[in-house]
Amino acid sequence: MSKFSLAPPPIVIVTGANGGVGYGICQRLLFQLCQLNSPDALPQPFASNVKSEERAPAGYKGVTLIMACRNKQRASAARTKLLDWFEKQRSTLRKLPNYDEDYASTFIANCNIHIHELDLTSVSSVLRFSAIIRETYPYVSHLLLNAGVASFERIDWIRFFKQVCSGPINAITVPTFYTQHIGEISVDNLGWVWQSNVFGHFVLFRELEDTLAKSPFESAKVIWCSSLEASSQFYNSNDWQLKTTDHSYEAAKYQIDLIANCLDLIALQPSKNGKVTRHFVGEPGVCSTSISKALASGLLDELKVLAFYIARLFGSPHHTILPWNAAVAFVHLVLAPLCFLPVFLNNNPSKPVRFGAQTGRWGDEYVGLTEVKEWDKHKEEGYDLIKKCDKLYESFMQAEATPKDI
Repeated sequence: MSKFSLAPPPIVIVTGANGGVGYGICQRLLFQLCQLNSPDALPQPFASNVKSEERAPAGYKGVTLIMACRNKQRASAARTKLLDWFEKQRSTLRKLPNYDEDYASTFIANCNIHIHELDLTSVSSVLRFSAIIRETYPYVSHLLLNAGVASFERIDWIRFFKQVCSGPINAITVPTFYTQHIGEISVDNLGWVWQSNVFGHFVLFRELEDTLAKSPFESAKVIWCSSLEASSQFYNSNDWQLKTTDHSYEAAKYQIDLIANCLDLIALQPSKNGKVTRHFVGEPGVCSTSISKALASGLLDELKVLAFYIARLFGSPHHTILPWNAAVAFVHLVLAPLCFLPVFLNNNPSKPVRFGAQTGRWGDEYVGLTEVKEWDKHKEEGYDLIKKCDKLYESFMQAEATPKDI
């Protein structure tokens, strides 16, 4: 058995874990945790002030990974696929210089992967899921809010050629040439894209706040998934449920940037006593997933991926392309100690950070930092959004507590 003192097992929830970046996070997390001194836990270049004695735990006694998915059948298939994949990785792991057979065997024996049904477009589903988590698990150490939707409609080819002509790399990094459906409403009579990306996750965090506070680590972490496409350009604070905007995806991701960073700053206030839950924003770079299938499929999708590789060869750090690469920022946020994770870019309070998955020309992945756009201009809207979300959440809780007529 390893001579190292092992940390308690993390209990990690990943929403939208059955595909895309969520599935990549599950893969990468298991692969990293199976190693002593996980490479993804090491300080990145931006953590320049880290002292030699500051380090992540050498290893863990196990892990409980909760795959939270809307469709239980697809989640079950993804879990089976993940377990089969993980078993096949043992031969790869044994070749690594820091591999410890005794540790890996003990870790795997205490590795539990569970699936639970969660539909973020239904507050009732979020409340049921949260109740099950509270009753079943002693704590939650990490909550990865990865699931999300984009209501893409079609490519505006005229706008496509204009954006490509003005900057081809930018066009396939932060595209603005597609149209999106407008005014879609959820079963709770809320903006569908907004509830799927923002409010459903906000309610989930509030419901699990006490369970997160029981984490055995220095702090529980809530990791919100943003995007390079997050933009205030398409966000109108009067349309905070994004029912009328024609770019609801970009606006929802920008709201995530604001809400997550405001929640973290609230958590860091000196008046807070005891253990706090930290909030971080991760973004996966440009990854090829099924979220864009409504825009590009078949040959068009293959051409899109080819364009991503070409952009990377020309020096773009943002084209991660594969979910495994796209997951690096999220897994680093899970495993790295807080001292490795800056709150602001260059200690500038006007520049809160987002942790982005990036790659070199040949696909070597790493974590980079980007700043929240126009933070000083919109940060008060972030605090206001938290108040609005809390008020709406309380109204749903009151409705749930009201006896129904028989």
